[in-house]
Amino acid sequence: MKKPTINIGILAHVDAGKTTLTEQFLYNSGAIKILGSVDKGSTRTDSLDIEKERGISIKAATTSFEWKGVKINLIDTPGHVDFSSEVERVLCIVDTAVLVVSAVEGVQAHTLNIWDSLKELQIPTLIFINKIDRQGADAETTIAQLEHDLKAKPVVLFSSENEGLTNAAITSVFNTSTHTEIKEKTIEHLLECEEHLLERFLNSESITDDDYLQRIRRLTIDNMITPVYTGIAKKNIGVTELMDGIIDYCPTSKTTTTKELSAFVFKLEHHKIYGTMAHVKVFSGELSSKSTIYNHTQQLESKINQTKQLHHTKYTDNVILTAGNIGVITGVLGTKSGDVIGNPEGIPKLPQLHIPVLTVQVIPDNNTDYNALAEALQQLDREDPSLSFKWFKAEKELQLLLMGQMQIEILEYVLNTRFSIKASFTDPEVVYKETISSKAEGYIRYWMPKPCWAIMTFLIEPAPLNSGVRYRSIVSQNDVHIKYQNEIERSIPKALVQGILGWEVTDVKITLIKGEDHNVHSRPGDFNLATPMGIMQGLKIGGTHLLEPILSFEIKANEALLGKIVSELSTRRANFETPQFVDDTFRLRGTIPVATSLDFSIKLNAITSGKLRLKLQFYGYDTCPKGEGAIREYKGVNPLDEAQWILHRRGAYKADERII
Repeated sequence: MKKPTINIGILAHVDAGKTTLTEQFLYNSGAIKILGSVDKGSTRTDSLDIEKERGISIKAATTSFEWKGVKINLIDTPGHVDFSSEVERVLCIVDTAVLVVSAVEGVQAHTLNIWDSLKELQIPTLIFINKIDRQGADAETTIAQLEHDLKAKPVVLFSSENEGLTNAAITSVFNTSTHTEIKEKTIEHLLECEEHLLERFLNSESITDDDYLQRIRRLTIDNMITPVYTGIAKKNIGVTELMDGIIDYCPTSKTTTTKELSAFVFKLEHHKIYGTMAHVKVFSGELSSKSTIYNHTQQLESKINQTKQLHHTKYTDNVILTAGNIGVITGVLGTKSGDVIGNPEGIPKLPQLHIPVLTVQVIPDNNTDYNALAEALQQLDREDPSLSFKWFKAEKELQLLLMGQMQIEILEYVLNTRFSIKASFTDPEVVYKETISSKAEGYIRYWMPKPCWAIMTFLIEPAPLNSGVRYRSIVSQNDVHIKYQNEIERSIPKALVQGILGWEVTDVKITLIKGEDHNVHSRPGDFNLATPMGIMQGLKIGGTHLLEPILSFEIKANEALLGKIVSELSTRRANFETPQFVDDTFRLRGTIPVATSLDFSIKLNAITSGKLRLKLQFYGYDTCPKGEGAIREYKGVNPLDEAQWILHRRGAYKADERII
């Protein structure tokens, strides 16, 4: 009989202790015989040398164990904000999550970002308050932060005692003779969410602790409450209690009888023997060795070489991956992280914890490594598509989008150790976008030299900020055949990669209002070639202006620091609301341009001696004031140079024109 399965993600702000907790899960369940250590670099889920050296997780790592008759697939995720894209993909495939919070630092900035995504995706979550033995530990304050900052309803099952001391311990909140404030608050949260219990309470009927505990599973699965545990992962205190809680209160993975395949690639890695290994969750249907699959995202068919599934810390080969399970498939060429295999319906939308808004160039230390570096970056881009790798071959430029400095350091390391390429990175620059300033028409007549024929007029209009690109056609299929119209629509995104100011064009409404094909001379490639020329003509006539990326911020600090912080914000083109005061602290929310915020957290930490909490999150793009921002040269052949563009594209799409 197939065992019930739970796919669980371990998430946290960096250094909260989730990898140590993962190691204890494996040890307590018997999946490993010797306990690994983050400090010694011997944990099972931190496999990269740099992870071991730094004591942080960089890649999501999967392992499995069994506890009380249930198979648990566990994904340990990176805690550093620079590697948020790894966390985003994991959130699409887990049934439940354990959010680890340090009892010393409490709720931190990245904790808030993770929590927002967990709630958006309605993922049932357990919270483990770790490090209760550390100096400065305060679980009670941390629980209050869960309620006030996360807007959670914490149901504390194990509270702490002797906090901050080496003999710190945990005690059960229920089924004990003691009655604490924590228990009162916990019961209050349960009563708020359970009408039947509330009615009994108001009628002064007897309610036992077991009555309360019996309601927790359903309320957790319905995302109405959040069970909270305390402990010390390093000392294995509170860990088995948390493991029991996963079994008792978390949902098992959904199974289905639907035979149509639906799966999601949440991670891609390269193996020296097996080549590309795609980590997948199967939502419906099944995956098996030697079967042919359809990659919906890339629109290509490929054949699976092998299927693998984790048993503890080792793979079992050639298994059938069924609905609700996660595993690995090999041999699927062209696959990227984040790809959907088969039917996309029912697969959760990828959340966005953090948007890359910085761009860098990667330069080989040795010019002979240029082509090898480009190929290596292509491989890394397949593993993490948020890098958005672009290869401008004419200029010999290799560009990436990044989150921050930590990511640069890791990429330098990976290029050196995995690909034997030493490379340097330029200073990060802000990624601007552009949009059309006023409504305009772009006309193109491509009919020479024959055989070719594509005549089009595009109406390009400004659209609301952050609305993206909308395209439609009002041209009859009698004027432009449907196969050519489809080619035009497919060409629009590529035509908008660079605009008049050198940046991606967005927030526009494009309408094909006139068009003409020829029953003898027209080919689909004619419309593919001509579309960028027509679009660029319209952008030139309407004019474009820059859009700059904006972050939202939330600052919490002592009210005595408000004046200094407001003064600093006023020099950075920030907008902010009236501060809110609670006791002797204030909370300030607002927005700030990315361009003026690159050293923002460093400066604020210096002003406040680190005594603040700063949450930064991508907010959107806004009009860039005149005199601000940066204009770039067009990379490659510009469609406005029509003669050169036509010659270039008719040369069988020469490689030095392509932007990858």
